[in-house]
Amino acid sequence: MLKPPFILAATLLAAGTLIAKPLNVVFILADDLGVMDTTPYNPKSFYETPNLERFAKSATRFTNAYAACPVCSPTRSSILTGQYPARTRNTDYFGAPNEFFGEALPADYDPAKNGKFGKAMDKPLLPAPYLGQLAASHTTLAEALKTHGYSTFFAGKWHLGPKGSYPTDHGFDINLGGGQGGGPYGGKKYFSPYGNPTLPDGPEGEHLPDRLARETASFIAAHKDRPFLAYLSFYSVHTPLMGRKDLVEKYEKRRADAGLQDEFIPEQPRKTRSVQSHAIYAAMVDAMDQAIGKVLASLEENGIADNTLVIFTSDNGGLSTSEGSPTSNLPFRAGKGWLYEGGIREPLLVRWPGVSKPGSVSQWTVISTDFFPSILEAAGLPLMPEQHKDGRSFAAALKDSTATNPERPVFWHYPHWGNQGGTPGSAVRLGDWKWIEWYGGSEPALFNLTKDPGEQHNLAKEEHAKAEEMHKLLKDFLTETKAQLPVPNPAAKPAFKQP
Repeated sequence: MLKPPFILAATLLAAGTLIAKPLNVVFILADDLGVMDTTPYNPKSFYETPNLERFAKSATRFTNAYAACPVCSPTRSSILTGQYPARTRNTDYFGAPNEFFGEALPADYDPAKNGKFGKAMDKPLLPAPYLGQLAASHTTLAEALKTHGYSTFFAGKWHLGPKGSYPTDHGFDINLGGGQGGGPYGGKKYFSPYGNPTLPDGPEGEHLPDRLARETASFIAAHKDRPFLAYLSFYSVHTPLMGRKDLVEKYEKRRADAGLQDEFIPEQPRKTRSVQSHAIYAAMVDAMDQAIGKVLASLEENGIADNTLVIFTSDNGGLSTSEGSPTSNLPFRAGKGWLYEGGIREPLLVRWPGVSKPGSVSQWTVISTDFFPSILEAAGLPLMPEQHKDGRSFAAALKDSTATNPERPVFWHYPHWGNQGGTPGSAVRLGDWKWIEWYGGSEPALFNLTKDPGEQHNLAKEEHAKAEEMHKLLKDFLTETKAQLPVPNPAAKPAFKQP
């Protein structure tokens, strides 16, 4: 049996051999934050993120980082399992109107009578059934680290199932704020009292991102002498759109001084924001950045920054076509809920002290299934290929940011009607090329992302051989993962037009 790292260290120290302390892990996950919402990726951003900017100077910045899904729960599942949502059946946000708790449609399923598919009832396709919780059969990243003596802490948004499938049911020792909900919908939402059964209320008016950061910093201080995983999962910048009064006023002035107006461009059947100018959203981004700064400072204050792997990323693209359409992801197309780059391309900053080069930039393609094996490798722990079977470690890119990863396809499967206007579909990227297939009749699309990052020029007919290659890759993936697909809806409204 493998000994936990801290026990092994103590054994070797007793024998007179000095070895390095086990590597701590801080994983920071934003909610609905687009890749263009931070100054390390967009120096001209309307939003200020000075703490992330400073952090980027000490970290590796990845320019081809992706979420495994354009909505939240599936990506969160992929991080903790190392598996694609298509394989785990976690393909939509948990609690969606079309949720169906099962592996397949029952034999007697009648779409005209069954209300579980809610908003899709008038459309030509019924979305695929999905499993609305993180299955207990998985060994999560937290459970894997606990096996090796790590203390594990979770703060913030969970959204991976109802009670019985909370963080403490999946390997976390402590849970502050994580539950079934996808946003801070109780009490005064982003301000105390929160009405959150897993987070005690603070003083009246306390701000949620700051509270989560302080709880994380307290955990770090209390566990500085033994290995830990601190998983800070912000509710920010998910709706409801609410900001601190001082920060909203700051960005209202900035908007006025710059003469900015709300501008949109078509994205059928919706429109997408083309200018970052939303003062409340800007205030939310700023407040989250301040909270991140407190967590990073706590590592320095406790003398463990040089022994802590820090990862910052987001769970899907910025919200640009719905629910206030608060941000723009341009030059990337569309946003949350869409399989275009705006819905899945993410910020990713990683600092591995003594290994990653400060201020380096890597073009290595990373998807959220890759965090599990990468963290294990960085910590010097054995990999678990049967669990994180869809993940590939990107440790090599941290050791050498100029390294190129072996050509390997990455996949998305979102067989649902997105609340933000997206159509059910699946996609694959391989090298410069991306292939999207929509279900229900729309023409598939092939894009060269290097030449066309905005996905405006469909090359499927011009590059027929490449289109065939990408189609086969995607078809084989769907077959191998036993992916659930949409089915025709006999109760669809004849007047409905496929986007």
